[in-house]
Amino acid sequence: MRAGRTAMDFPDQEAVHRLRLASGLHRVSRRSFLIASAFALATSADLLATRRLQAERSEARILVLEDEAARRRFPRSSWVLFPGYKTSWEEGLWIMNSLRPALTRRGQLAVAGYSNRGLDLGNLADVLRRHIEENDLHRLYFYGHSFGGMVAVEMAARLQAGGTGVELILMDSTPYSRLDVIDRTMFEGVVLSYEAGYQVPSVVRGGYELGERIVNKHERSWRTVIEQSMEQLSPLAVSSTLIQSESAYIYHFEGRRFASRLGKTKIAWMGNPADKTVNYSTARRSWLVNFKDNFLTNELVTTGARPAHASPQWNPAVYQPLIQKLEDTYFPVPSFGGMRRPV
Repeated sequence: MRAGRTAMDFPDQEAVHRLRLASGLHRVSRRSFLIASAFALATSADLLATRRLQAERSEARILVLEDEAARRRFPRSSWVLFPGYKTSWEEGLWIMNSLRPALTRRGQLAVAGYSNRGLDLGNLADVLRRHIEENDLHRLYFYGHSFGGMVAVEMAARLQAGGTGVELILMDSTPYSRLDVIDRTMFEGVVLSYEAGYQVPSVVRGGYELGERIVNKHERSWRTVIEQSMEQLSPLAVSSTLIQSESAYIYHFEGRRFASRLGKTKIAWMGNPADKTVNYSTARRSWLVNFKDNFLTNELVTTGARPAHASPQWNPAVYQPLIQKLEDTYFPVPSFGGMRRPV
């Protein structure tokens, strides 16, 4: 120590740190602070809303799309939509509403809402049976949206075992097995991590979705990839647990075990040769070969739909005429005395 200086002339390290921190805070603008605070509040609010909605949707439900005219005309008949991969309750209702003019020509409308705890088809079958009993439904038509066609087949087999038949399963670009999924790299990774016990928290599903959509970009522009990933940040989006369990279901699905369990249920398969998600040729042929005793047709082609894979909500003008033709050809409305009667 040089002569003339004391220890009091040298501030300790803690004091130096505090002085530097104060100096740094002085340089942070009020605007930046407010923006950061607002973002933190918005994120917290979103997480709270997400947890609340995820909890509310912990049980499977049958969601009814109210249509009084269809109820009067078909008091005992109903369509049930089984949504595709990652399809939320709201999007399922949107799909049904897009097809309303065609579907309500044969029945009322309902959507199977999967549980955010994961895909549990035993529980879903129980929920569906209660819906059928409570509404005294005698005639059922199933719409299988993408992988939802697999679910529809198993649901029909479960109902048949209990004595309840299904008139029709209309499949929309449904794969017969995982081998029909064109790009399986990310898909298989999701299944393996899920079965190893690694579950992706719903609060980080936006980043999870972004990574998956980049790997499986296919028909989407970069703008669409970002927009669809941002949609998964919505509290309305399905949980990551549900997504992973859906992936595992597709991965292990074996349709042949249901081939002899559908009774008189008829199957119609429609798709698009331009589909970049599901192999049109192999899926179309596999369903026909393995369910030949139940098959009506696989000649329904959604040419012109964009995107090409299972998109009735975006292309109702393409889908509705195909459905109406199917109904008129194979399921004419019964008549009595020259007049249509309720069914």
